[in-house]
Amino acid sequence: MLILLFMEVRRVGDLEWTVDKTFKEGMKVPIRLFGTENIIKNLDPQVYEQAANVASLPGIEKEVILMPDAHSGYGAPIGTVAAFDVNNGGVISPGMIGFDINCSVRLIRTNLTLKDVKSKLKTVVEELFKAVPSGVGSESKVKLKESDFKELADGGARWAVEHGFGKKKDLERIELNGNAGWADSGKLSKAVIKRGLNQIGTLGSGNHYLEIEHLISTNIFDEELAKEWDLFDDQILILVHTGSRGAGHQIASDYMNSFAKIMKSKYGIEVPDRELAAVPFLSNDGQDYYKAMGCGVNISFANKQIILQRVREVFSKIFKSDSDSLGIDIVYDVAHNRATLERHEVDGEDLELLVHRKGATASYYPGRKEIPALYRKEGSPVLIGGSMQTASYLLVGSENSRQTFCSTVHGAGRMMSRHKAKEKYDGKKLKDEMIKSGIYVDTDSLSGLAEEAGGAYKDVNEVVDSVDKAGISKKVAKFLPLGVIKG
Repeated sequence: MLILLFMEVRRVGDLEWTVDKTFKEGMKVPIRLFGTENIIKNLDPQVYEQAANVASLPGIEKEVILMPDAHSGYGAPIGTVAAFDVNNGGVISPGMIGFDINCSVRLIRTNLTLKDVKSKLKTVVEELFKAVPSGVGSESKVKLKESDFKELADGGARWAVEHGFGKKKDLERIELNGNAGWADSGKLSKAVIKRGLNQIGTLGSGNHYLEIEHLISTNIFDEELAKEWDLFDDQILILVHTGSRGAGHQIASDYMNSFAKIMKSKYGIEVPDRELAAVPFLSNDGQDYYKAMGCGVNISFANKQIILQRVREVFSKIFKSDSDSLGIDIVYDVAHNRATLERHEVDGEDLELLVHRKGATASYYPGRKEIPALYRKEGSPVLIGGSMQTASYLLVGSENSRQTFCSTVHGAGRMMSRHKAKEKYDGKKLKDEMIKSGIYVDTDSLSGLAEEAGGAYKDVNEVVDSVDKAGISKKVAKFLPLGVIKG
């Protein structure tokens, strides 16, 4: 048993830990954690407080789950999974989803090898930097009317493909096939439309990025599955991490503020932290937010679909070949920061649950209907973005994910605040060091680059090994960065 400051964390497995619901008054369920002893020892104490608050929400089932990448966030820790029984008063909470709705990772394959790209890497990164607007307040090169934006919010990646951004087959390789069918743009405020209208096809800032990755044979852990998913030794791939941008942030703000005003007077709900404002999922207010959140999901998918088109255009221009010949296709696109209605077995009972994944990724075991048909037999692909100086991973959902409501980690997880990172690291020096090490960098903000230094994050290898050994999701391949674009 570990004694951590004011509390006890009890070990229940090699990589599993628990905090009893006696930890804090009002908790309805315990907290379950995954990670090495080193990871658990170094968790911010605020993570436990926030997780305990989540454990007090109405309708919560079984346990609050903290992933190895967990760290404190707004209302709830980033790296949290919580499931609510919608037929037994279960709630929906914007703070348990996050501001960057459907922030997600898209892996794009190519037929190119390091030999093909090495001498042109600087050009590739610089041309992508020009083609994909990045940074705070970056504006799209795609000009939309308000009516266009509403159609996009209802249609997601499907809308983008229908308007010339990509191919129909792309949709087969995106979670939800690129469209949250429950979305309703009629539930969006004018402020959402205003903020989102000019940001489609942009990367944004913070931990969002576009990276050129390299795969080598020693980093392929499941050769059969890698081959099935068109991955090979010495391959060049592209990784995109972004979300719904300002629109998603505004959706979260609108409904969080609304819920905070009405949850007690209208529904008799009290929460220990206003940032976890919530209403019953099946209420009209809950359904309105769910439909608005669906629009955030679709905005994110459309955003990355347009970025994919820019990637294809840039590579075709530089390598003087069409994107089909270059093999530029999606491997998969999977989200964190979303709530999804799913069925799971809890203590022998089949329940309809709203699974909130804040900074956590779906990791469906083989056969789940949520998996696009192309991947259903093997299990859902899982993408884990590491820091820009280390590595990123492709995993696959496995049977043991039943114990985590089919969820796993979403990244390395911060262990240093952005403010502390900027104090410790110099952006210019960091950029020079990265280029010297063979990672070419282009950025709008050197201070933003400092915030994302590899040293500000946990060891992604230790984080991923934790879920792999726990059997929640299994390693398929590991990618090393060659080129980085940051906002």
